[in-house]
Amino acid sequence: MSITAAIWLGTVQGLTEFLPVSSSGHLAIAQHFMTGFEQPGLLFDIVLHLGTLGAVLLYFRQELVFLATGLEPGSTGSDARRLIGLLALSTVPIVIVALLFKDRVEQAFEQLWLVGASLCVTGGWLLLSSRVASGKRQLQDITMRDAVIVGLCQSAALLPGISRSGTTIGAGLMRGLEHGAAARFSFLLSIPAIVGATLLNLKDAASVGSDAMVSYFVGFSTAFAIGYMAIGVVLRFLASQKFHLFGYYCLASGGAVLGYVTLGNS
Repeated sequence: MSITAAIWLGTVQGLTEFLPVSSSGHLAIAQHFMTGFEQPGLLFDIVLHLGTLGAVLLYFRQELVFLATGLEPGSTGSDARRLIGLLALSTVPIVIVALLFKDRVEQAFEQLWLVGASLCVTGGWLLLSSRVASGKRQLQDITMRDAVIVGLCQSAALLPGISRSGTTIGAGLMRGLEHGAAARFSFLLSIPAIVGATLLNLKDAASVGSDAMVSYFVGFSTAFAIGYMAIGVVLRFLASQKFHLFGYYCLASGGAVLGYVTLGNS
């Protein structure tokens, strides 16, 4: 992989990881149209996700201190332990699905029609959740049932085109969470999900040569820098309650991909 390709894919990852438009779907589309690009499998995508994970850890460092110490005004150590437990419970479904269907998920990145269809599903979900969302529940109001439902929705996002942030934020809105609370839980939930995916693919790292490592580092750094800048923009956008606009974008992009596939096969 060239340095240019690594920068391009890292930029795509950084921009789309925190928007509810499916970073994996955009990466699959970008990889499909890059001349001479050979699909490297999940490992490079995991490296890019690690870059945006670093951005999440840095941006939400105060929340992570609270989870580690319970030190936050008006809260107790039990509040932090409860939130950690809910995040762990939400992570269980995606771990099970990833372990059972890892090979099939990797193959899905090569099926452009599936990416397009999944983007349309994401678009429909965003529009539906935005329409019915009217809740005022905060982070401390999340129940075990909420955590399980959000976790099940997150497991669907293993498919390229299904947005992880879109499905989890949408699920939170459907469960009556306030926009900011749904977004915060979604971003915190990305941490164990990405760490787990990385551990699952560590064995693949042994097959990466020294030349490839340079491109991987460039991709990681680009995703980190772009992702960090994007987080603040996305949170302000969510605060304006214009979440549904992303749904229209996903429907349009998914429809365009399906149209391309259909015309290409006709």
